[in-house]
Amino acid sequence: MYAIEGITAADGKTYMEQKEDIKNIRNIGIIAHIDAGKTTTTERILYHTGKIHRMGEVHDGTAVMDWMEQEQERGITITSAVTSCMWNDKKINIIDTPGHVDFTIEVERSLKVLDGALVVFCAVGGVQPQTETVWRQADRYEVPKIALINKLDRTGADFYKVIIDMHKKLGANATPIQIPIGKEDEFRGIIDLVTCKAYMFGKKGDLEELVEEEIPEDMKDITSHWRHNLIEKLADVDEKVEELYLMNEGIYPHELKEHIRRATNNNVFIPVMCASALKNKGMKLVLDAICDYLPSPLDVKPPKGINPETGEEITIVPEEKQPLCAYAYKIMTDPFVGTVTFARIYSGGLKAGVYVLNSTTGQKERIGKILKMHADQREMVASAGAGQIVGLVGLKKTSTAHTLCNEKHPITLERIKYPDPVISMAIEPETRMDQDRLGMSLKKLESEDPTFKVKYDKETAQTLISGMGELHLEIIVDRLKREFKVGATVGSPQVAYRETITRPVQSTGKFIQQSGGHGQYGHVEVRLEPAKKGEGVIFEEEVRGGVIPKEYFKAVEKGIRDAARTGTLAGYPVTDLKATLYDGSYHDVDSSELAFSNAGAIALREGIRKAGPVLLEPIMKLEVTTPDEYLGEVIGDMNMRRIKVECIEQMGTTKIITGAAPLAQMFGYATTLRSLTQGRATYTMEPSFYREAPRDIVEKIVAGLPTA
Repeated sequence: MYAIEGITAADGKTYMEQKEDIKNIRNIGIIAHIDAGKTTTTERILYHTGKIHRMGEVHDGTAVMDWMEQEQERGITITSAVTSCMWNDKKINIIDTPGHVDFTIEVERSLKVLDGALVVFCAVGGVQPQTETVWRQADRYEVPKIALINKLDRTGADFYKVIIDMHKKLGANATPIQIPIGKEDEFRGIIDLVTCKAYMFGKKGDLEELVEEEIPEDMKDITSHWRHNLIEKLADVDEKVEELYLMNEGIYPHELKEHIRRATNNNVFIPVMCASALKNKGMKLVLDAICDYLPSPLDVKPPKGINPETGEEITIVPEEKQPLCAYAYKIMTDPFVGTVTFARIYSGGLKAGVYVLNSTTGQKERIGKILKMHADQREMVASAGAGQIVGLVGLKKTSTAHTLCNEKHPITLERIKYPDPVISMAIEPETRMDQDRLGMSLKKLESEDPTFKVKYDKETAQTLISGMGELHLEIIVDRLKREFKVGATVGSPQVAYRETITRPVQSTGKFIQQSGGHGQYGHVEVRLEPAKKGEGVIFEEEVRGGVIPKEYFKAVEKGIRDAARTGTLAGYPVTDLKATLYDGSYHDVDSSELAFSNAGAIALREGIRKAGPVLLEPIMKLEVTTPDEYLGEVIGDMNMRRIKVECIEQMGTTKIITGAAPLAQMFGYATTLRSLTQGRATYTMEPSFYREAPRDIVEKIVAGLPTA
């Protein structure tokens, strides 16, 4: 790292600016299931690196990274917080992500811009539902991972069982590079399989002290077994290690580190470590592993973008001398500086006061200020280079998933696909004074969170807010009251049902009007058929012989997609449908895009009525963990809620029940479960799929009656 003095920012002030060698940067995310210990792990990392001087605790509401009032009160992470620290001459940029499924978009957009991930597992719970979700998200963005099995000092902790769980549920080539000495309350040290050294835990005030010792006699055999296993697993994915393994040659620790790093960065190997973050055991070794094994921006597969003018594919070179390419992955409203746009700089650099091109919108934007973030704290800097994650102030038209670049070298990066909201509720201002502020505040929250939607229903004259779950909307309403000082009342949650068709049909759409002068003429023949689950609305054309000019195809598609927003059964959006335009006719004078758009809409609505429309309800993947003695009560309540129990597993003295639950039946489930089990059971839930709703539910919905 080196310093450059005398850089002048847009405000005329001179700042000391630090730049890091890009090969020494680690952009990492800490991801896991809720309550696995992500935020506690982050706090310990910040403490050991000197970023903070007192370790905060999640359960006390004093964790630095959980800075929102709602996070401190609930003891959970809601928003992804950014910070940075130094260790072994490496700069580590960290994003601490939520574990609750309602805030999964925070994980998704963080992983989009990260180079590596530390995945935290609970030594008791193993691979839990949200762990599977975040693991799949990391795989989707090809993010290299290292695994940390946390809470090894807890009763029921089993290091080796979690590894088996990772192989079975995640299909991961997960292999220990450390093994624990002792278990549960006897967890007293770690054996490093790379260096073949034992580190016993000590304490010097609040600081962790690792005392290097000889490997205990009773652990030499198991150490030999797991080190042999480590080399064997590496040999399966690395030809150099395979050659040494077959020739029975030894591997020096520094060589083994290089092989582990290469295999990890190639996404074919997952190093597994052990720790107890809450008791501050093993955290220095975790920091060493982040620096040793996770990639720098130079080590990962370079991202690719598209030239929006030519359609040419461009490979981004992560160097400051290259043209600017930055990705805006998150928007946040800050009460002191206004809107902050979080961005990852892939190439080139940014300076305060310069203009850049937003290639997604085609508009130029001025960078007012550049901020280095530490949770909700910020430090203004004059510039930032490739590999950095920064906050930008002053951007007016930039939203989540937009690309910022050099005007002379336009490039657009692939945008994130966001999940659709699953529940909605009506919201109204409490007073007339709140009315105007409510609309503006909701607009700001919608710009921050792509999974939060606001819609005005003309028929009921209500404003509807939609999100990923009850907690998601509860937090939104709480923020309205606290941050934006807007009084609001909300109605009962409503499920985001969908409609689809069950059989193929052919449908005609005609829009003909004549009122003197030019009229309107559009005629289409459309074939409708069911599509695969999750495909949404697909439009294709098979028009031959020029019966409809090509310039009207887009208008027909627009009409069909617009009409699909409102189904014929109960007015819910139509999904999983394929519409094929195959015939029709036009008029030389009277045909227009408006006429063909209306014709397409008519064809869809008429066709749906004949195609056996059905209502689809969202089904959630549910996992309940309950003490053995309450199993009967929990299962009985599940049956009443139409939950299909798929699996019951034993873990210690508790049962883990997995099932498919209709979302409509799950409102208020937390309260019921606490009541049934004296507060001892817990559950997690995440969207899984849509399924045809039972007839009695459909009849209630059509009649406007409650379904729960």
